[in-house]
Amino acid sequence: MYQVKTFNAIAKSGLEIFTDDFQINQTDNPDAYLIRSVNLLNQNLPQNLKAIVRAGAGVNNVPLKQATKKGIAVFNTPGSNANAVKELVISLMIATTRNLFSANEYSIAHAQADISQRTEKDKTKFNGSELAAKKLAVIGLGHVGSLVANAAMQLGMKVIGFDPYLSTNGAWRIDNKVRRVDSIKKAVQNADFVTVHVPKNDATIDLIGTKEIDEMKENVILFNYSRLGIINNKAVVKALRHQKISHYCTDFGEPLIAGNSSITITPHIGGSTIEAESNGATQGAKTVMDYLESGDTKHCVNLPNLEVPFETEFRITVIHQNIPNMVGQISTQIANKKINIENMSNAAKGEIAYTIVDVDNLKTNDIDELKNALESVTEVYRVRIIKHQ
Repeated sequence: MYQVKTFNAIAKSGLEIFTDDFQINQTDNPDAYLIRSVNLLNQNLPQNLKAIVRAGAGVNNVPLKQATKKGIAVFNTPGSNANAVKELVISLMIATTRNLFSANEYSIAHAQADISQRTEKDKTKFNGSELAAKKLAVIGLGHVGSLVANAAMQLGMKVIGFDPYLSTNGAWRIDNKVRRVDSIKKAVQNADFVTVHVPKNDATIDLIGTKEIDEMKENVILFNYSRLGIINNKAVVKALRHQKISHYCTDFGEPLIAGNSSITITPHIGGSTIEAESNGATQGAKTVMDYLESGDTKHCVNLPNLEVPFETEFRITVIHQNIPNMVGQISTQIANKKINIENMSNAAKGEIAYTIVDVDNLKTNDIDELKNALESVTEVYRVRIIKHQ
């Protein structure tokens, strides 16, 4: 029986995925956490914890270094809220270009006015422009960025994309009419709109700052629906003051950008739709079950991704340092127990490696002894021995 602890409100559709082999919220020392936005950065993760699954894309609320050293696999659910974010960005592009927010404020303030006369006189104040034929720069062409790019193409826009890490599979998702360039500078030049959709890490903090904004055309409209800090808000405020940027839309507020009529701040609702929360919960629950029952690491962010058919009676998984002769040491410990290896897979991600070993002739009484032998290797972080269900 596996134990799962949830944080935040996890959609019922996700919780219903779990089979009878899983108990939910019965202990504070579970096998897995299923979370959304709870901040775990200052928490001491329980020793028994084997997996943390974030029902969403970002994992900046998870202490990755601590988790890795404790042999805890950390996952996200990429793409589960991508459509929700896409729709919000597109709707804000329309709202800002058609001056819908100021038009609404006007209508509220003049609710008792003679609509037929005063409105006809004043409505020219809110003349906007259409998206068709405008240029959109999309920085980051992953799950969200590709959807935004494709939707913009369908609206008749000209789309330029930049993503140095775009995978082959990711490229297939993008409309072939989206023009891809090899630098942010080339992407943002002459763009009427710039939107950023990249994960937050050391390489993307302040990805868009004064230098990048200077390359943009006058009166550009800028969007940050990735994470706070990817666009430098200090540079944005300065650019707004000089009318380099005409409007800034973001899902991440802070005092620096509060109270500015040229800034629209939404309260981190990019992925807050019924459908997105259901998608994230469902995908997250499946990820918990897959990892605990098979050791597969698809969508793992701190371990290499391995998906191996589980066709033997037992599976041994080892999270360890990525150094020479680790596979040899693991094989030796297994051979010392007179166990034949049916299949072995190994992959590395930076300083961390992950090894899956499938065996048949493992006696139940020898499981603890083998586990202890493998864990005695100094560079090993965690060993699991899984019996095929």
